[in-house]
Amino acid sequence: MQSRKKHVISLDQGTTSSRAIAFDSFSNIAGSHSIEFKQIYPKPGWVEHDPDEILNTQIQSLKKLFYGGKSFKEKIAAIGITNQRETVILWDKKTGKPFYNAIVWQCRRTAKICEQLKKEGLEDKIKEKTGLLIDPYFSGSKIKWLLDNIDGLRRKAKKGQVCAGTVDSWLIWNLTAGKVHATDYSNASRTMLFNINTLHWDSELLEIFDIPEIILPEVKPSSAPYGRLEKNILGREIPLSSAIGDQQSALFGQACFERGMTKCTYGTGCFILLNTGKKAIHSKNNLLSTIAWGLGNFVEYAVEGSIFIGGAAVQWLRDGLQIIKKSSECSQLAEKVKDSQGVYFVPALVGLGAPYWDSFARGAIFGITRGTTKEHIARATLEAIAFQVKDVLDIMQGDAGCRIKSLKVDGGASASDVLLQFQSDILGIKVIRPVITETTALGAAYLAGLNEGVWDSKKDIQSGWNAQKEFMPLMDKKKVNSIYKGWKKAINRSLGWEEQ
Repeated sequence: MQSRKKHVISLDQGTTSSRAIAFDSFSNIAGSHSIEFKQIYPKPGWVEHDPDEILNTQIQSLKKLFYGGKSFKEKIAAIGITNQRETVILWDKKTGKPFYNAIVWQCRRTAKICEQLKKEGLEDKIKEKTGLLIDPYFSGSKIKWLLDNIDGLRRKAKKGQVCAGTVDSWLIWNLTAGKVHATDYSNASRTMLFNINTLHWDSELLEIFDIPEIILPEVKPSSAPYGRLEKNILGREIPLSSAIGDQQSALFGQACFERGMTKCTYGTGCFILLNTGKKAIHSKNNLLSTIAWGLGNFVEYAVEGSIFIGGAAVQWLRDGLQIIKKSSECSQLAEKVKDSQGVYFVPALVGLGAPYWDSFARGAIFGITRGTTKEHIARATLEAIAFQVKDVLDIMQGDAGCRIKSLKVDGGASASDVLLQFQSDILGIKVIRPVITETTALGAAYLAGLNEGVWDSKKDIQSGWNAQKEFMPLMDKKKVNSIYKGWKKAINRSLGWEEQ
């Protein structure tokens, strides 16, 4: 450790808000500020953001944090950036003005483009090169849509008058006053244009999508110099020293540095990433292979599984059924009963993601009797989140060829002891909740701090990472097998519901 006096600021640019969080070299939060911004829905299934609003809210949150942080204002060693992944912006290289709104990762407007690619038999080729499935979720089809649909834009792009990038690139370009057009390996790996084996933009994929490489950013390690913050923003220059996609950042923030180490973020959905080390593992079960981060001269990889409905199931109890007024009440209700009394809730409210991938599945509650209460339904809701995580982790272990020994957790629902104890019980492994649950922002801070000497090494970071609480499995294995069998039965009755 070179210095205990330095601080790092993370710019955590998310789907609904822009945040700035300052960390000291002991990984403690020294200050934070957050500003929400508008969601734009021009047509059913279309989701957009105003790029200027993204930028302005991020700069304003940074200024509020900086000017309010008297204790650390003069000790900032670096700024790191973590961002909503797959969201795309195209802007004028000369003026810096966006040509169109940001097309958000949730947007489904490019479904026809993706279906055409599947009809052309390109699924295996794209998966082998990128580790991804063909889906509107990823960035490549969004860039193609913009070039196809904005008058004269492809012509400008071929002349090199256009910059294209994910949100990290948009921020870096503007924070450096147009001096740097760059992204990191983790964000590049989510575009469907980047070869995760060769670590280059893939010329064959660019030809398939008809995207000129000249508009794309330089791809760099996640911990690396990304220029310096323009002086007029805070009255001084500060190194921009990291960029990384949000879920990979959470994996790094959880200090999951070794092969087999795994984290789950319990948010609206659940994102599970398993570190596969220096080798990309191509899933046989429709999980994603992705670059975890680039550090020094090498990259590390991860396998990722996405669950569509996690904390959103609790929100449905609050807003839909209205049996709770606050999300925290779900855990309080669940604690009042010892189990769900045979009730299973399959939260297929928007279909099912990994490992079922059934858009025709629909939500259902099974096992209701006259003795069923709202406490049982609340408990069944939390158990459903844990069951879905088990579904993914079971196939993830098979894909990665290594045993998961423990699970590190973060996100809003990780505050529930009931959920985490049940998660530990059905997985049969230790579940660990950290002291600092802002792991997405922390990961970007660690990567920036490594580049500026705030932390010397991953080992240095690991020594400062602390668990707040650990949950060990307590349930009898026979009971685990029995209740999981019931979950599988409930799932099978929910699959294909709408289609039938």
